[in-house]
Amino acid sequence: MSKAARELSARERIKTQREADRRRDRRRRLITVSAAAAAVLAVLGGGWWYVQSGMSEAPTANLAPIAVQGDGTVVMARAGVSKPVLDIYEDFQCPACQAFERASAATVKNMAAEGLVKVVYHPITIFSEEPASGNTMRASSAARCVPDGRQWMAFHDRLFKEQPPETSKGFAIADLIAWGKDSGVTAPGFSACVTSVKHAQAQAAFTKKVIDARLVTQGTPTLRLDGAEMNNKVAFSPSALRQAVLDAAKRAGTR
Repeated sequence: MSKAARELSARERIKTQREADRRRDRRRRLITVSAAAAAVLAVLGGGWWYVQSGMSEAPTANLAPIAVQGDGTVVMARAGVSKPVLDIYEDFQCPACQAFERASAATVKNMAAEGLVKVVYHPITIFSEEPASGNTMRASSAARCVPDGRQWMAFHDRLFKEQPPETSKGFAIADLIAWGKDSGVTAPGFSACVTSVKHAQAQAAFTKKVIDARLVTQGTPTLRLDGAEMNNKVAFSPSALRQAVLDAAKRAGTR
């Protein structure tokens, strides 16, 4: 190899390493923000959202149709509803995401059932260190093993209910399979898919795509309403979240 070629190869390796370092630093910032949000929630206690925004809504018994997409996202909307669009970026291991579920998940489902909004879930994996990274990858890969929309939602809700501490190994394969069956999952290959963590590579690629596109910059959960990032004070307030969607529907001319 010539000197010029060696120098070019060295520059390429340095460039590749710098890019990897930038991605790692960006992910660390996301994790730090999520951890800080979780710490605030822990300090303020389990009734935080009641103090901030009033009691959460009662969940509807009739969900809007739910469809699992090929890229791992999941769409919940009544037929013909295309605007406004509420994108939810979440991590099954993220404590702040769990708190959002407790506070506002019923509002999101209710509004979709009422035909007020199209909801798109984007499960991602922001943790890079064990045991949290392994936990979230097993959970998110398992969720990708559920092809039926309503079963996916039931499994999604169960994962947040069973969320382990970030510092402890959790989301064990046997538990994930059992929770899937409890959630009504009937796909014949579900157990094998979960056991092999079949979708880990696809999940990692999807997460990288989301982060590189800067769709999540302040940690999870991140909500975007018609593309605009929503303030967490609104996201965690059922009444404020509902009003934001109603306002967006008026701007879109759907209400």
